[in-house]
Amino acid sequence: MKTKEFDGVRLERVREHVWEIPREGDMRVPARVLASEALLDQIGGDKTLQQLRNATHLPGITKHALCMPDGHQGYGFPVGGVGATDAEDGCISPGSVGYDINCGVRMMRTNLTYDDLRGKEEELVDSLFANVPSGLGGGGIVEGDVGTVDEVLARGVDWALEAGHAVESDLLHCEDEGRRPDADPDAVSQKAKDRGKNQLGSLGSGNHFLEVQRVTDVYRPDVAEAFGMEEDQIVVLIHCGSRGLGHQVCNDYLRRIEKEHGDLLAELPDRELAAAPAGSQLAEDYYGAMCAAINFAWTNRQLIMHRTRRVFERVFGRDWEDMEMHLIYDVAHNIAKKEVHDVDGEERELYVHRKGATRAFPAGRPEVPRAYRDVGQPIIIPGSMGAGSYVLRGGEASMDLTFGSTAHGAGRIMSRTQAKKEYWGETVRDDLRDRRKIYVKAQSGATVAEEAPGVYKDVDEVVRVSDELGIGDKVARTFPVCNIKG
Repeated sequence: MKTKEFDGVRLERVREHVWEIPREGDMRVPARVLASEALLDQIGGDKTLQQLRNATHLPGITKHALCMPDGHQGYGFPVGGVGATDAEDGCISPGSVGYDINCGVRMMRTNLTYDDLRGKEEELVDSLFANVPSGLGGGGIVEGDVGTVDEVLARGVDWALEAGHAVESDLLHCEDEGRRPDADPDAVSQKAKDRGKNQLGSLGSGNHFLEVQRVTDVYRPDVAEAFGMEEDQIVVLIHCGSRGLGHQVCNDYLRRIEKEHGDLLAELPDRELAAAPAGSQLAEDYYGAMCAAINFAWTNRQLIMHRTRRVFERVFGRDWEDMEMHLIYDVAHNIAKKEVHDVDGEERELYVHRKGATRAFPAGRPEVPRAYRDVGQPIIIPGSMGAGSYVLRGGEASMDLTFGSTAHGAGRIMSRTQAKKEYWGETVRDDLRDRRKIYVKAQSGATVAEEAPGVYKDVDEVVRVSDELGIGDKVARTFPVCNIKG
């Protein structure tokens, strides 16, 4: 059996692209990394494997702790990590969801072609940057009050529909129709609501972006047709989350865990894995608050998408309906959801934690929107702003291998601090424009440097592994044209 070792963590090759850290000591289950050898060498270059092994200590964790092909070091729980804990006698872990609750991506299609866009790139990127709020701090498309925030937390995209920022088909093409019914606005602190009230409809900063792309390749024409995609088509990708509200929710509940469940915290090898026992009041409160933050994030992306429609109307002189600017799908990355999965032949309700991982349900699952139930759930995997992105569909092997999950992006191989030492933002921006015809606009050159193409893993390799394992099947590839960042 082939083995590899990184900083004291030994992995055994189970089969192609599947590596296992055997159970030993206080580990409750083994851990698995889904990666090619090239990706595994990158994953092993930081503390990802140690964090994955630590995650196996979570109470009630089942089968395996998992790392997707894009995995890298996070806070406590690795980015690209998946862990399923028993919803009755396990735990729910805010530390394994992360601070940016329901950070995710949504893709909107159009009937425009790349030729329709040529010559308008600078006008479009300038107009998007001027009209879609980005960067740190406040400022959003909707300047609401706490009452508005409560409505958004409770109702999600349904609120946006009533307020005129959405149409019915937007809800029908979003996970859970853009609303988590378990949301409890009362479980969200006043401080979190205050942070969120002026950020509704904003990208934020860091790796969040809005990108106009063209479809360059179609691999499964029948599935692409079901998604409304074809070669040379212009699509729009939006990546952001729950802003300061979600960050505050996470922070609030980490502090409560320290006070109320310090005994459980003391048993974990890393305090950043902080968890609340399933069935406790704190677990129920956190689940309600997290679901409310999920609703906030879906609404945030919805408002940005609808504002983007208005920008396209001005730039192209046509109604957005005439340009067929319809939502393909919206996927969440940082989330813990109650789902029923087969564990050793038994159907069990689990908290499936996906931190920097994407749900990847195959055809036939009732959770998949009716429009896609016959072909499988759309999956959107962004690459760097110089490498393009992929659209996949949920693979048949995902339910057995990964609790219905796959990668969420390319995954970083370089810290933000290191990136700013290696790259100069203006040079990156000019090179993308001059050599690749990609037009980038950001709040600062530092942001561009932090997100330079060389900072990320090879998204082609990440997707290849997902496709070959059958957890997420390649459908189409896209390439950037315009990109705005905070």
